[in-house]
Amino acid sequence: MSTPAPVSTSAPAARKKVTTLTFRRKKERREPITMLTAYDYPTAMALDNAGIDSILVGDSLAMVVLGYDNTLPVTMEEMLHHCRAVSRGAKTALLVGDMPFMSYQVSVEEATRNAGRFLQQGNMDAVKLEGGRERADAIRSITGAGIPVMGHLGLTPQSVHQLGGFRAQGKTAIAAKRLVEDAMILEEAGCFSIVLESVPARLAELISKRISIPTIGIGAGVGCDGQVLVTHDLLGLFDRFTPKFVKKYANFHVEMQRAFADYIEDVETKRFPAHEHTVEMDDTEWDVLLKELNHSH
Repeated sequence: MSTPAPVSTSAPAARKKVTTLTFRRKKERREPITMLTAYDYPTAMALDNAGIDSILVGDSLAMVVLGYDNTLPVTMEEMLHHCRAVSRGAKTALLVGDMPFMSYQVSVEEATRNAGRFLQQGNMDAVKLEGGRERADAIRSITGAGIPVMGHLGLTPQSVHQLGGFRAQGKTAIAAKRLVEDAMILEEAGCFSIVLESVPARLAELISKRISIPTIGIGAGVGCDGQVLVTHDLLGLFDRFTPKFVKKYANFHVEMQRAFADYIEDVETKRFPAHEHTVEMDDTEWDVLLKELNHSH
């Protein structure tokens, strides 16, 4: 009779820290890059344990966590606060901090200083900022300071007023050509990857083939080198609206409301807390207490 193979009791091999070099190698090997957003410690930990390549502390924080109408009001201090929480939960994923509106548009010097704060005070590995050729000088300065930069082209939510709303970009030949040129300019300026948001799938695929750095798509088809979604959309946690390009993997908003309603009913009917949720006191100690109280009166 053959003896059974010994069962390994050792923990699974720890994943290596994901870096910008990992991104480039994944593109070379045609291995899709996975990226999701996180804004707090438990979500970051769950994403890291699931094996995500990269976590974006997105300025989407403004809408899905802080309740603003768009991404414009979120501040550097708010972003850094949430970056620190995420960095405590995720040790392996590449952590990218989203530079908020007006933290990099005023001057190259201010952009570089604020980018540095994401690494120094937010414990991020890299920063992301929106825009094409008009951001090239800032990107050169930031990368020159040793800070990795992820670009962001297409639908750039911080320019929502200029774009006339949340609309797909690059749908005409002229607009598409400009996006291709912008992607090449961002690569030349030193970006290690570029997010392509809400652009036609074949345009995103064309850009992905034209540049050597990885593209991360959101509403840009399967031809990108990786994908990113807002975690609150994926989980069905954000109930105001869901963009067309989101695949919902759960409906936590409905589930949360159900759990809260059950809790309210249990408290109102005194079903909670039950005996198993209650701390008891030894009868002898209880009798001593009552005697002491009666004696003191």
